[in-house]
Amino acid sequence: MQIEMRKRIANLTSNILNPFLVSLIIILLLAFESASSTLDAVKWSLILIAVSILPVFSVVVYLVRAGRLDGIFTSARRRRTKLYCLAGACASVGCIILVCCGAPLILIATFVAGLSAVVIFMGINLWWKISLHTAFITALVTVLVILYGWIAAATIGLIFLMSWARLELKHHSLAQAATGALLAALIVVVVFYLFGLV
Repeated sequence: MQIEMRKRIANLTSNILNPFLVSLIIILLLAFESASSTLDAVKWSLILIAVSILPVFSVVVYLVRAGRLDGIFTSARRRRTKLYCLAGACASVGCIILVCCGAPLILIATFVAGLSAVVIFMGINLWWKISLHTAFITALVTVLVILYGWIAAATIGLIFLMSWARLELKHHSLAQAATGALLAALIVVVVFYLFGLV
């Protein structure tokens, strides 16, 4: 009974704090934090969701329905490469749109960080399966700490919760979860630093 409850909590954690929802939270948070008006924030949010989240999510749902992926939030390492390529293409298009349309700097930095993460994780994926759930939640926590300082440090607990969930479900090893978290934090900090945001 206790094991079943742990699995249920781990599953709930993984499904609620999934990479797509975390991406949506980051986009909305940064758009409303940086835009000059609510209308501008809504505009950037809609553009970035349409260019980054919707294409990848739509393809994942299609592949799951076609039986070519295990599930929306889990997939075999060898099946991830095409999704990384799609995510990289979407992030590239997002960067171009943001730069050409004069978007707030923090949105550009975020998409550059996202593109950098896709390239690095895709390279790692050729020989090892890194935890994207842990990476995405760590990226969100890192952005929150950069924006709001150590008042946001309480959210660090989400990283440990997600790491536990991925280990409990046996989707990742401790090393895969830890590497996802460390790399995500490092990429966000380095890119934001290069953009003068840290």
